[in-house]
Amino acid sequence: MTVTLSREKHTVTNARRPVRHERSATSRSDTQGQPMPVVAVTGAARGIGRALTVRLAASPDVRKVIAIDSDRGDITGVTWRVADVRDPALAGRLAGADVVVHADYDLAPDSDSRPRRAFNVRGAQTVLTAAAAGRVGRVVLVTSAMVYGARPDNPVPLAEDMPLAQDTDSSVAGDLLEIEQLARRSPRANPGMAVTVVRPAALVGDAVDTLVTRHFEAPRLLTVKGCAPRWQFCHVDDLVSALEFTVRGEITADFAVGCDGWLEQDEVEQISGLKSIELPARLTFGTAQRLHRVGVTPAPAMDLRYVVYPWVVDCAALRAAGWRPAVGNAEALRVLLDQRKGRHALAGRRIARKEATITAAGATVAVIGTAAIVRRARRRYRPD
Repeated sequence: MTVTLSREKHTVTNARRPVRHERSATSRSDTQGQPMPVVAVTGAARGIGRALTVRLAASPDVRKVIAIDSDRGDITGVTWRVADVRDPALAGRLAGADVVVHADYDLAPDSDSRPRRAFNVRGAQTVLTAAAAGRVGRVVLVTSAMVYGARPDNPVPLAEDMPLAQDTDSSVAGDLLEIEQLARRSPRANPGMAVTVVRPAALVGDAVDTLVTRHFEAPRLLTVKGCAPRWQFCHVDDLVSALEFTVRGEITADFAVGCDGWLEQDEVEQISGLKSIELPARLTFGTAQRLHRVGVTPAPAMDLRYVVYPWVVDCAALRAAGWRPAVGNAEALRVLLDQRKGRHALAGRRIARKEATITAAGATVAVIGTAAIVRRARRRYRPD
């Protein structure tokens, strides 16, 4: 979604280039006799929500944009309605909307898992219930291709209709899986309201901060023996253009969005200039889990699967509808690398420059935790 997928304020630029897709010069409302929709966007003051709100505000295919957030943002030309997405009174804020795009999540790597899940799941549930109460025709939920799961035996690419194999756990992907389960139950709970789920690949772009982006802030790129990762990215601009595409009704079924194809590990190393370190899977995940248990790393060990195992998706539905990404994987990776400058992270934990210098000397622990960090954790948690 990333976007910083936290709830901190930031600025997202408008799309850098138009999406390439087949479309007649006549607007859809003219050719099919349908009125232009009123679109409500949650999380409109930050991240993906802000980027989409800016885009829709300038779109000739949207009649009105209702911007919803817990704080009023700085975008002009839209109708601001201040609301917490967990508040049942949200139904009143959605009055008049034909489509609701829900993008108000907390997916930051440093967020505590329990309050994060409570916010994400309750927010999505309230949006679905409030939209149904307000007679909204369709809700668009932004989740992630992470819900397909990252596994060493995943086919490359994954078909969009593959079963969602992510585990129900305390990870960010676990949050998104629970939200998808809400979407699946929605037709029975809210008959008459359609739900579209949009699953972006690993996001990159302005202020995106995820475990995947932090992986590239490490001195080395982690790999596990016996499995080479494949890398697929989704630039925020392309996600926003795909969301605009579905807001217009060009595609209404669930779909994935990302760059065409993928990068092999050697291509990533060549572009990034970073070398990899290969470790046994048991050592990698076991050490990562111990570091997380003592509070050294922010993300549980299962989140590391998304930087060592493939989860490439085939964006067939969008492609069939005529949409094409404007940013390729190599370019997206360069965007990510440009934004990592001056930042240092290990196993998802941001560290100071001095610590990064120390860790680079110890290759084995340089990626999943360093001797200096482990010693500090032991001192911190050693009983008196």
